[in-house]
Amino acid sequence: MEQIIPDQIIMGLILNSGDAKQHIYNALNLSKQSKYEESDNEIELANKAMLEAHNLQTQFLAEEAGGHKSEIKALFVHAQDHLMTTITEMNLIKEIIDLRKELKMKGND
Repeated sequence: MEQIIPDQIIMGLILNSGDAKQHIYNALNLSKQSKYEESDNEIELANKAMLEAHNLQTQFLAEEAGGHKSEIKALFVHAQDHLMTTITEMNLIKEIIDLRKELKMKGND
C-alpha cells in the first residue's frame, strides 16, 4: 500500500470537502424546485465525499498518533476549517430540506 504524504491528505481534505459542499448546495437548490428524489441523490453524493474527507482526516491523525511527527501548516488549518464549515453547512441544509419536505407533505408549498 502506498503511503500518502501529508500534503496529499491535506489536498484530499480540501477537495472532498469542496465536493461535499457543492453537492449539498445542489441538493438545496433541487429541493427548492420540489425535486426531492434528485435532491436525495445529491445528499448521498455529499455524504460520500464527506466520508472520504473524514477518512483522510482519520488517516492523518492516526499517523500522528502512531509516532510520525507532523508539521502543522497553514494549509492543514485551512483544510480543517473547510471540513468543519462543510459539516456544519451540510447539517443545516439537510434540516432545511427536511422542513421543505414536511411542508410539501402538509400541502404548504
